[in-house]
Amino acid sequence: MNVVRRLLWLMLALVTGHALSAEKVRYCDYPVYPPISWSDGKQVRGLAPSVVKKLFGELGYEVEVVVLGNWKRCLLDAAEGRVDVVLAYSTAQREQSMLFSTVPVLREEVALFINRQHPVKFEQVQDLANYRGGLLFGESYGVEFDRMVAQNNNIEWVAGSRQNFGKLIRGRIDFITQERRTGQLYVENLPGAQDIVALPKALSVDYLRLAVSRRSPLAKRMPQIDAQLQRMVDAGDIERLLNESEVTYRDMINLPADAQ
Repeated sequence: MNVVRRLLWLMLALVTGHALSAEKVRYCDYPVYPPISWSDGKQVRGLAPSVVKKLFGELGYEVEVVVLGNWKRCLLDAAEGRVDVVLAYSTAQREQSMLFSTVPVLREEVALFINRQHPVKFEQVQDLANYRGGLLFGESYGVEFDRMVAQNNNIEWVAGSRQNFGKLIRGRIDFITQERRTGQLYVENLPGAQDIVALPKALSVDYLRLAVSRRSPLAKRMPQIDAQLQRMVDAGDIERLLNESEVTYRDMINLPADAQ
């Protein structure tokens, strides 16, 4: 009889444990923005996935990282509820389908990267209408900039930052809009990029936020998500994870090819 009870107890524990572990968060990332996120060829690394895993781990969830073909696909899947979470800038359009954390993950400065061999005059957004730019599918840098792009059709859309910087090096485009920290990391390690510089004047300053699909069950937990994110900020976790991510990325880039 005791054996039967123990077997029943064990089965109940297994079923309960399975039910608990089955609660997953689907997080979508397009890993081309070091040190925020990048791929080492095997997994997505960087500040963004680290923050998501730590935050939702503390709330009792398991995180599944989903990588799609471009950033626009991530945003679309979040809007449709096929994934639960992304990290993104808040815009009026995105707020229709996603809830954004009131606590920002990171302050980001968007800079214009140019080729010194082909100078660009930039004092205000409309100045850029005279030049050819490069953006990644799905990127948005504010209402004024997006309006300028729509009115002038002067942007070449690509899937990856390396492709964009390659075009800038070869003079096929005049500027790239890129988060300053990410762009500097690319320039440091990209062959032929000695003439690529960031203009001192920022295009904009924005805040990277955790965004939850309005169609996700997580939407009702936004107060707890914000509270946990605030605890992480107060404890210095975000700053520590960012510093670790920058060190890890530089170490990876400097490894011999056969060691990666």
